[in-house]
Amino acid sequence: MPRIKAVFFDLDNCLAAADEAGRDLFRPAFEAMARANRARLAPEVLDKAFADCWRDSLDTVAARHGFAPDITAAGWEIFRRLRVDRRLRGYGDLEALRTLPVPRFLVTSGFRALQESKIAALGIEDLFSEICIDAIDEPPRRGKTAIFRDLLQRHALAPHEALVVGDNPASEIEAGNRLGMPTVQILRPGIARGANAAAYIETLAELHALLEYPYAASASPHSNKLSSA
Repeated sequence: MPRIKAVFFDLDNCLAAADEAGRDLFRPAFEAMARANRARLAPEVLDKAFADCWRDSLDTVAARHGFAPDITAAGWEIFRRLRVDRRLRGYGDLEALRTLPVPRFLVTSGFRALQESKIAALGIEDLFSEICIDAIDEPPRRGKTAIFRDLLQRHALAPHEALVVGDNPASEIEAGNRLGMPTVQILRPGIARGANAAAYIETLAELHALLEYPYAASASPHSNKLSSA
């Protein structure tokens, strides 16, 4: 029997590139925030913040870069109305999820309607036992730590029995670590390797070995922290 009994997945830059629908998707929000800025933040600061929006939620980006409330609000009103309206394919290894012999859960952060439209565009609903959206536009925001904890409790899982897989060291990886869950960073193209995951993979197919031998350093060629101790 696998030691891991469930896997919690992130969505953006884990199962599908955040910009697969096209960089123009976020352009109206970026333009609205640039107008609201009124030269308070330097152009290079805004450019860096907008780039971060493809990896982190708007509330996190706004706090990191010191957005005034009106700048955030200008983008917020547009982001909450955005939808992906065309078919998405995701990364080429999604079919590997179907062969994982444990329940799968999807936990994604962002604006609810946008994240729901991405999931529908990918057609991946049937891959998961449950889908949870950490909706930043539905206060109070729960956060991934609270959602992970709730999933563990409702499905009678000990923290060490559920594997967290995602791309973001400061989001799902940190949340899993905080709860004592084994964590795996997937190094999709353009994703920088963090320093806080228990293991590192490049494709979803590598998860099979981690399910069978989650504490074996040889389970993944990218693993550097899992051990048999």
